[in-house]
Amino acid sequence: MDVSLTTATVLPHDGVAGTLIGRAWVPGNPSGPSVVLVNGDDIKDLSQSFPTMSGLLAQPDALQAVRHAAKSAPTLCRLEECLANTPTGRQNPAKPYLLAPTDLQAIKACGVTFAASMLERVIEERAKGDPTAAEGIRQVIAKEIGGDLRRIKPGSAEAETLKQALIERGMWSQYLEVGIGPYAEVFTKSQPMSAVGTGFDIGIHPESSWNNPEPEVVLVIDPTGRIVGATLGNDVNLRDFEGRSALLLGRAKDNNASAALGPFIRLFDETFNIDELRQSELSVKVAGLDQFVLDDKSSMAQISRDVTDLAKQTLSRNHQYPDGLVLYVGTMFAPIKDRGAPGMGFTHKIDDIVTIATPKLGALVNRVRLTTDVAPWTFGTTALMENLAQRGLLGRRG
Repeated sequence: MDVSLTTATVLPHDGVAGTLIGRAWVPGNPSGPSVVLVNGDDIKDLSQSFPTMSGLLAQPDALQAVRHAAKSAPTLCRLEECLANTPTGRQNPAKPYLLAPTDLQAIKACGVTFAASMLERVIEERAKGDPTAAEGIRQVIAKEIGGDLRRIKPGSAEAETLKQALIERGMWSQYLEVGIGPYAEVFTKSQPMSAVGTGFDIGIHPESSWNNPEPEVVLVIDPTGRIVGATLGNDVNLRDFEGRSALLLGRAKDNNASAALGPFIRLFDETFNIDELRQSELSVKVAGLDQFVLDDKSSMAQISRDVTDLAKQTLSRNHQYPDGLVLYVGTMFAPIKDRGAPGMGFTHKIDDIVTIATPKLGALVNRVRLTTDVAPWTFGTTALMENLAQRGLLGRRG
């Protein structure tokens, strides 16, 4: 099954009304990545002003910096042509194609920020990564503590009282600690430069038999801690690995092509603001060669912690990110629809097409493969610096 990208399927519902920035691989001598701007039906190349996305977003006013740079930026190509050339297997190296919209930024993620997925993490833990045991545990957990968790504000006195009550009942969990306690779970999802963009393959570890996509809003945060925009993300997850032990989180989360971002970063401007982000409704669709289709939704309105709190818990006086960061904010999506034998729940199959969408951010579309079959990650920070030097772009800024 192949991925197909068009402006009708990828762009936000208001088309190109917003400020959409990203990165594209640009053919040349040498070829290399450029920061780009969607400009009507075209894509403009901003690399002469801003060689890196992290440098652009570090500007005191990134929105105005983009608008100023766009005045003199050359047109790279038609947007529709770039999208058509982007999916894995279709890329013509003589033409531009999209990349993940970040480069030097740290790639961080939050977990158990929604009550529904919090319960699923507790279930995974108690099932020890065994999907056959999950349904029975799910019924017990939902009956015992499901209602309590959905009304609790994390870090509150009420949350502490519930914690003590659950400890007495033998129902406490490390996932509840970060779900309703004062400190959010924030972990390193993947390394700078390692994310894949829309149209690319995403990777599932070949030893995993219980896994799923995680559709998420991803905050774009500058080095001072300001949230300047957002994009979409797929925080590809191995439920069996993490369920066996929380110490396997790195193995469950950070694998080849396991962090997808895109299609573009939408900066906050007069068409899009943080309050709209807080009310975002995400949809996720998984379509398989076996004719299996999963459609579900996730609502940012049901998040337990505000996005500004998550950003402050990540970047603060205790931890800085001089190149900025992107932050997956978590998901309420935890699929339990059976795919095959009753009670086995959902897991990915090779060639699944995953589409994550929301009206103001567009659609992130990826095909599922094994991590061992996805193209290895070879273009890291050193390669980027060498490439920019060869193209005469180092040291340029606005």
